[in-house]
This record gives sequence, C-alpha cells and structure tokens, in this order.
Amino acid sequence: MTERIIGVVVTHKRRELLAESLKVLSTQSRPLDHLVVVDNADEAEVRALVEGSNVPTTYLGSKHNLGGAGGFALGMLYALSLGADWLWLADDDGRPEGPEVLATLLDCATRHGLAEVSPVVCDIDDPDRLAFPLRRGVEWRRLRSELGTEDLLPGIASLFNGALFSAAAVDAVGVPDLRLFVRGDEVEVHRRLVRSGLPFGTCLQTAYVHPNGAEEFKPILGGRMHTQYPDNETKRFYTYRNRGYLLSQPGMRRLLPQEWLRFGWFFLINRRDPAGLRDWVRLRKMGRQERFERH
Repeated sequence: MTERIIGVVVTHKRRELLAESLKVLSTQSRPLDHLVVVDNADEAEVRALVEGSNVPTTYLGSKHNLGGAGGFALGMLYALSLGADWLWLADDDGRPEGPEVLATLLDCATRHGLAEVSPVVCDIDDPDRLAFPLRRGVEWRRLRSELGTEDLLPGIASLFNGALFSAAAVDAVGVPDLRLFVRGDEVEVHRRLVRSGLPFGTCLQTAYVHPNGAEEFKPILGGRMHTQYPDNETKRFYTYRNRGYLLSQPGMRRLLPQEWLRFGWFFLINRRDPAGLRDWVRLRKMGRQERFERH
C-alpha cells in the first residue's frame, strides 16, 4: 500500500516567497498526496494562490497569528487527521533544491529505518554555503562541501526546513509548543526527538535552500564556539526568552554552564556591552519562569 505524504507549509505575509516555494513543492518526482498551507495572516490572495496549486490542497487561514510554532502545530494535526503516514514540513521562505528532494528523503528514511529525516539546509543565494553553521565533532562547518560524502549524518537534523516526519514520530514527539511563537520551537522539538530514542538524521545527498541565517551566529574564542545575536530587538526577545525556557528543560540543562560562558564572553569581552548581558539575563529568566507574553 502506498504511503500517504502530506506537506505542511506555514506562511505569514510573504505571498511572493510562498509562490516560489509552492512551484517546487508541487512538482516533486514523488508527488505530494496533499498539501496543507497555514496562513497566519488569513489573506484572500494567499488563499487564491494555494487553491490554484496543481496538487490537492487545504488552505487554513488563521485570524489569530499563531506564529511558526502554532502554525506548524495546527498544520501537523490537520495532516494527521487526513491520514498522513509522513509529514513534510516547510517555511514559506525556503524551497527544495529540485524535484528529487522528497523522493531522496523518503528513500533515505526507508533504507536507514528513520522516524525523521532532514535535508541539508543551504543558502538560497549560494547553495554550497550552509544557511546555518553545522557542528561536526569539535569543528563548525559552513560549507556543504565540507560535510563529506556519506549518505546520512545521524542524530542531527535541522527543523523544520524540509524535515520529513513519520506519523509515528509525531505521535511520540508531539507538535510544536504554541507558547514559543517563533524562535526555538524547532530546538524544542529536536530536544524531544533526541529524548524519544527514535532514529533520525540529516540526508547529506539532498538539500533545502533557505535565506542565510549564519550572520546571527557570532564566533567567540577564536571560532571554537558561537553565540547567537539576532539583528533586531524583537528577534532577540524571542530568541533569548525562549532559550531561557529551553535550557531549563530535561536534556538541555547540561548546557547551562556553556550557555553562561558563551553569552558572558560575547557581551562582556566581544561587545563590551554589560547592558546587553543584563537584558539577556532578564529575558532568559522570563523563559525559565514560563512567562510567554508576546513582544
């Protein structure tokens, strides 16, 4: 019996980018059986775009902005209600590198017995450059060509850009936490995936292209460690507040000493910014206390 694969895309006021994504999602060599698009802005023109797709689609317009976390939660639950065996997840600003991505991911998951598999996430403007730095051992990799020629990188995965989840994995791991809104929701699901014991990884033979986010990761200690510093106050609010929550959770607490070292060094040594460190402390305390008000 053929497995049913349903795509889930979350969008918010980026119709043009969504249109580019839908073109590639709808022309995969292994076609999607259904596509669910959650629109956090509930725009009529986005509905028209989605319903004009050449694959069966469901448009879910939300009059309340659920954020990335809530949008994926809604879309994933709806996909399960439609009988999905696999869920293929994506933001609106990324897209598969070509028509074979879904088939390659499914083949990799089948051969290795994976509950979840992700593609390599590459810079949309420079496909050999990774959109986010990836750590292998004690070294950080910034180029796709540095990842090697293996088929699978086990135990590491970027969520949600092109991630393929089995329905059984979603049953075991759950859907993203609405409270996180944006920033850190993928880390929280990754935490649960690790603790579940389910096999997962990154397929090195295929990629998803996405705007480069590596500029947020600032090198410290000669590049041996990195610290995240988003370029505006809103992004920093959600990043640091949500990290405060994440680092208080089982499976993440062992990283706390490293977290204090990294951010202390970055704000006091690199930036010479004690006020920035105080704000970081304030925001992480909010997260630890589960104060999830919106910015």
